[in-house]
Amino acid sequence: MTNAINLDRRRFFGIAAMTVAAVEFGAATLANAQTAAATPERKNGGHQSFEALKQIKAGVLNIGYAEAGPANGPAVLLLHGWPYDIYSYVDVARILANAGYRVIVPYLRGYGTTTFLSKDTPRNGQQAALAADMIALMDALKIESAIVAGYDWGARTADIMAALWPERCKALVSVSGYLIGSQEINKKPLAPKAELAWWYQFYFATERGRAGYAANTRDFVRLIWETASPTWKFDDATFDRSAPAFDNPDHVDITIHNYRWRLGIVEGEAKYDAYEKKLAMGPVITVPTITMEGDANGAPHPDPSAYKAKFSGRYEHRNVTGGIGHNLPQEAPEAFAQAVIDVASF
Repeated sequence: MTNAINLDRRRFFGIAAMTVAAVEFGAATLANAQTAAATPERKNGGHQSFEALKQIKAGVLNIGYAEAGPANGPAVLLLHGWPYDIYSYVDVARILANAGYRVIVPYLRGYGTTTFLSKDTPRNGQQAALAADMIALMDALKIESAIVAGYDWGARTADIMAALWPERCKALVSVSGYLIGSQEINKKPLAPKAELAWWYQFYFATERGRAGYAANTRDFVRLIWETASPTWKFDDATFDRSAPAFDNPDHVDITIHNYRWRLGIVEGEAKYDAYEKKLAMGPVITVPTITMEGDANGAPHPDPSAYKAKFSGRYEHRNVTGGIGHNLPQEAPEAFAQAVIDVASF
């Protein structure tokens, strides 16, 4: 592991069985934790921006990130997914900053202004590597503990942080719930309709798929946005604001490695083997947690009943209605920000 991570602070929780996991702002908690009856305000505007981004060396990366809110406020780490970027959180960050939180929104490895410090570092997209990056970022920023929140790759990363480093995670907000996976579980075939939803994973397993993603990255990303959030009517300005994040020189390599690693086609790095062994056991998450799901999520995702038992601390699940798709923080920022605010008081 990198020297930015304090080995003495690691604790791990493991269990013997693995549950199959596929891959709003007010003063009070939502009246019904199971269904958010009020429809969040839908936002199409793509003109709001973060202030000047910051850079910091953390672990093997020079991480680009946005920061909002008071420097002495409770820390919140907001993690984006694939193929999205930090602008998924531009409205959430504003809400949380106005509420007094210190909000950190980093580009994951392979996105935006985040770059590797060495050309020799493997362009590794395995799940443990992304989580270790975020612990290194917290160390570099001298953040002892934070609320961690995310969706898609960001939810998986936040889940792993909460499972492997619970002392660093005050609480968790995770869209689509428990997304920690293993190569062994991924060997098991799914029903045909479920396999169809993962078409791009199999496409990326081929060299033709790699070449196709490299040659048509922005068109590919737009297609995923449209299919994963079929009722989200984002405009060109919204897409164009995020599109440069995918021009990162390592984006294709990280994307391809991530999906190939899941299928066991490529190896990860040995320094993450101990983490992956723990994760493959399906560790229970003990920190206070709110999981969320949009009612129009077109991307593969598990049913909430499949992962409820994976959270042993205070726990709520919230369904967000109104045609909310996969990119829940950007499509329903009030609901997502409220979940962060609420889980902080658990």
